[in-house]
Amino acid sequence: MSKQNLKAGVAKVNVTPVLGTVMNGDFVNHYAQRIHSHLFAKALVLSNTEKVIAFVVVDICMMEKEFVDQVKSQITDSLGILRENIIISSTHTHGSPSIAGLLLASLDLVYRNKLAKNILEAVKLAKENTKDAKFAYGSVQAPEHLLCRRYLMQDDYISINPVTGLADKVKTNPGGAEDKIIKSVAPVDPELSFIAIKSVDDEWISLLANYSLHYVGDWADGTITSDYFGEFAKALQTELNAGDDFLGIMTNGTSGDVNIWDFKNPERYPKEFHRKSELIGNELAIKIEAVVHDLVWDISPLLSGICKDITVKTRKPKKEELPYYEEIVERSKFETIITLDDDTRKQIYAREQLLLSEYTDEIAFPIQVLKIGDCTIGALGGEFFSETGLNLKKTKSAKTYFTITIANGYVGYVPPKHEIEKGGYETWRCRTSFLAEDAEEIISNELKALIN
Repeated sequence: MSKQNLKAGVAKVNVTPVLGTVMNGDFVNHYAQRIHSHLFAKALVLSNTEKVIAFVVVDICMMEKEFVDQVKSQITDSLGILRENIIISSTHTHGSPSIAGLLLASLDLVYRNKLAKNILEAVKLAKENTKDAKFAYGSVQAPEHLLCRRYLMQDDYISINPVTGLADKVKTNPGGAEDKIIKSVAPVDPELSFIAIKSVDDEWISLLANYSLHYVGDWADGTITSDYFGEFAKALQTELNAGDDFLGIMTNGTSGDVNIWDFKNPERYPKEFHRKSELIGNELAIKIEAVVHDLVWDISPLLSGICKDITVKTRKPKKEELPYYEEIVERSKFETIITLDDDTRKQIYAREQLLLSEYTDEIAFPIQVLKIGDCTIGALGGEFFSETGLNLKKTKSAKTYFTITIANGYVGYVPPKHEIEKGGYETWRCRTSFLAEDAEEIISNELKALIN
């Protein structure tokens, strides 16, 4: 580790696609038909005389490990920033282009190739624009915009797992069955954490926040939008009275089982497109502005980074199960699937089983920790539940801590074992939920060891 005066630089590169670009974040393909807000690849580079670390946050649903590793190698080769000192993450807006095929959504290869260059350019510009800076960590509680989306339902409500054909014990997003809800089944993480960066003459440079809210999704299919992540960044600049060069960033925390679709109080938020995202982004920015005046600043925080790939097992269909799924796929009509029901889900997930059967029995999963002064930041390449994030925050050696997810890769959902046993959408075996039942525990323990 190194202790020298801090320098910081920021940059953003517009990554908004042309209309017609393939989008994902749904079970089927959508195409960009309208642009509500621009998308960006945002870079924050911190350095001293011996260390350089970089955060890159992209307005996109997800980026797979192969893609991120390629971009990290380009950054290392071009700019000299070591792989273990770079976190590249997705906000997880679903109003964005697809660079990986998931479920029945395909990838847009042209956009994928362009995005890699855009990310490199953002880091290059940020590194070139560094200036003497100071750092602070802060947090504030913001529970009001978080709901566990997994619900225990009344006995007479049956939710079928499309993979097994059996009834789940919980229902994710029970729209249309609000009167059958008993309660949510898991906790949320109410903490809105952030790192703040100012120049030594007290001008704002950047603020990178972390909040465990999946996304808002208050827009029509085919809309390019940065969701509440972008609304927060815009509102934050206004609330802090920051200059045009300021870069506000929101990262996704452990939000795999959390959204803000309030099924029991449907009149709680405005219903017009994008208004809910605006409201939440604004309120989170206001909360941060209220506490930044009490921050303790450090001009020479320690900088360090460490990462490694660990081996985790996968969850795949048994060989004797494949004929059953093959029969379903053979009679499926994928061309005509537009809306989802029990039958179309069964078709989609049968296809997923055939694709999963070709996966390896183990994969390399990236875990990473960056440290700035007393602040420790973990990075995990999937959608983890809030329970995982809350557990990681109890790590004794981390005075202040948060987890950036959908970072350095993407394996889909990684629920705790007891949540897999309950069933629900996030646990249905497919290419967006395929790690073994003990993967969450293994990954959490390995990340704790790295933190320590």
